[in-house]
This record gives sequence, structure tokens and C-alpha cells, in this order.
Amino acid sequence: MKRILLKGGRVLDPSRNIDAIADVLLGEGAVSAVDQNITADDVEVIDVSGMWVAPGLIDMHVHLREPGQEEKETIATGAAAAVNGGFTAVCCMPNTSPTLDTSGWIRYVIDRAWAADMARVHPIGAITNGIEGKALTNMAALQSAGAVALSDDGRMVMDALIMRRAMEYARGLDLPLTLHSIDERLAFGCSMNEGALSTRLGLGGTPAHAEIVAIGRDIALAQLTGAAIHIAHVSTFGAVRLIREAKKKGIRVTGEASPHHIALTEEAVVGYDTRFKMAPPLRTEEDRRALCDGLADGTLDAIATDHAPHTEIEKDLPFDEAPFGVTGLETAVPVSYSMLVETKMITPLRWIELLSTAPARIFKLPGGTLVPGAPADVTVIDPAAERIVDLAKMKSLGRNSCFLGKTFRGWPTLTIVGGKAHRPS
Repeated sequence: MKRILLKGGRVLDPSRNIDAIADVLLGEGAVSAVDQNITADDVEVIDVSGMWVAPGLIDMHVHLREPGQEEKETIATGAAAAVNGGFTAVCCMPNTSPTLDTSGWIRYVIDRAWAADMARVHPIGAITNGIEGKALTNMAALQSAGAVALSDDGRMVMDALIMRRAMEYARGLDLPLTLHSIDERLAFGCSMNEGALSTRLGLGGTPAHAEIVAIGRDIALAQLTGAAIHIAHVSTFGAVRLIREAKKKGIRVTGEASPHHIALTEEAVVGYDTRFKMAPPLRTEEDRRALCDGLADGTLDAIATDHAPHTEIEKDLPFDEAPFGVTGLETAVPVSYSMLVETKMITPLRWIELLSTAPARIFKLPGGTLVPGAPADVTVIDPAAERIVDLAKMKSLGRNSCFLGKTFRGWPTLTIVGGKAHRPS
């Protein structure tokens, strides 16, 4: 594979607090050098003047649907969507059919991703068999097979004793748990945020406390066990406050927010468009602002898409019958840039930390840095590029993006995975 020399870009590497105009030399599948005015023979020179050059972006929360739901997405199409969206690596959740609850299925995902030869795919194993919340999986076997974390995402482990045992087991393996902390009883039969708007629309509403109560329990168990937990798709002001307080106490908790929760509120549901139906639901403006503040001040550690593709037939149902979930891999970069960086809520370096360096640190993944010797995974972003979100340019099988037709700035122009360059459409 020919070496690549990226010339004249603004290099953003949070792992070393670098924000400077520099060149990046990639070769032999690894970063060779980051310096001023690099010269080298037998290289492909790419002029990235005016662009931002960052460690490859990592999405720590996606649903690739394979095995068993390939009509929604496959590992190959999901990995292609990731690269098209500027992500060099993704972590896929285990709520497939069958569930990723054995070492064989973990290896299946890794093999399928290798064959696809697009973004790196890191599987997340299930906490309980069949994600039914009843019996723990063989976590050590899942880890040995290649699982980078454990989750029952899509479900909460409602039994506190089982969750305690899961945390104790995972702590012994030094394996993080990424948790779908939403009380299923409080959220049962609901399809949007609970409040005056849900009453007016005649839709069942999930109270903010379905998340707050669940996260409070999981933080308490993490304090008891010493386990490292990561709270998925945080959506409420109260949850941000709980995580902030837990961190001050030294509890091993991290959290993420999704682009749709930092960009939209429950008002988007007014037209009953099922593209705006997700779990947790879109919340209030107060909640949205709390998420942005949490990302800015370090309470929340990462931006993750919760990419959840569905077929058009499934989403073309009445709002209360349609499945939860939206796609996000191919819009996360411009949406989060427009909402957070362009508005000066956070710095460019902090933005890249949220999308790359922090996910790598939390799940102990390769990448997230441009230090020489690191994987040759790089994302190049044009902060001035302005485009409309166009379904025709997307690689995902899922058509359920909640940003179709919207205009954003800050699009990826080059995604390099292991030294292989891909140009997003």
C-alpha cells in the first residue's frame, strides 16, 4: 500500500494537545510522522490545506443488525456508511438475532467486518443471555473472542442483583459495561417524552425519571462494585447532573450524547413523523442545553450516534406502532460540528476528543491518536463545506435519518483506515 502524505492541514490531536498546521505522513499501516514541512519519496501527496486532520473518528454505539436483520443493515453496509460519515471504527451493539452472547457470534462479526474491508468493527458482547436480563453470559469468553465491552443495549438489566453480579464479573476482567439505563416499567407503552406536548398529541410519554432513576441505580451499583460503566444515549438534565456528581465522588462512570439529542427537541414530533421516534425520546430545550453543557465541561465524555437503521415499511406505521431509532453514522460529523463547534460551545480540539480520543480511551481501542506508531486511521474534515443531507449519497440501508433535507456545515472529505483512503460521497 502506497504511503500517504497529508500536506498543510490543521492537525487536531487531543491525545497530545496538538492544534497546529502540520503535515502527517502515513505508511505501513501506521502513522509515521507529524511535523512541519515533511518531505518523502514514493508517497501519494494529498493537499489538505484549509482542512482539519484528526485521529480517525470512533463511534462507540451503533446497531449493524447482522446477524438476523440484514434487511435493515449489514456489517458491510454499516461499515461503508461509517467510512462515508468520517468514522474509521465503530462499536456494534449485541441486540441482533441471534444475540452476540457467545464467542462464536463475536468472531462472526469480526470476520464479516474483515471481509468488508471498510471501517474497523469492534463487537460489544451481551451482558445476559439473549439480552433477557436473567442469566449472565460467559463474559471472559466474549472478551477473549474480541468483545471490547458488554451491554444489553435496547434493554435495561432490571434485576439489581443480576446487574451487581455483572459489574463484579466485568470489573474482574477490566471490561467496561455500556448501559441502556432506562427503567422499562416507567417507559412501558410510551413513544415520546412525557409532558404537555405528549398529552396534546395523544401519545404515551416516557418521563425523564425513567432515565434518571435507572442511571441513579447503575451509578450506585458502580460505586458498590468498583466497575467501570458507560451510560449510553444520555438525554435528560437530571441524568447529566447525576453523572457530574458521580464523577466528583470518583465513581468510574462515563457518558455519551447523540447528535439528535443535542440538535433536536420534542417539538420535532409534532408532525407525527416516525423518523423522530427514538429511545430515549427527544426531550425539552432545557435537556438539550444540559447535554451541550455536559459535553463542554467534561461531564459527558463522547458523542455517539446510536445508529439504528430500520426498513421503510417498519417506519411507515402509525407513530405509536413504529420502531424506535434513527440512523446517524453519515450525519454525526456535520450535525455535531454545526451545533457545538460553529456555535463556539466547544473548541475544535474538544470536539475531536469527543469523537475519537475519548471513545478509544473508554473502550481501550487502538486509535484516537496521531502519535507515530498508532494505526494509520485519519479523518479529514472541511469545516467550510456546506451541504444538504441527501439520502441519495448515503451508504446505509436505513433510510430513517431525522436530518434529511437539512443543511449543515463541516463535512468529512477523506477517511483513511489502516492507510487505505476513502472519499465520502
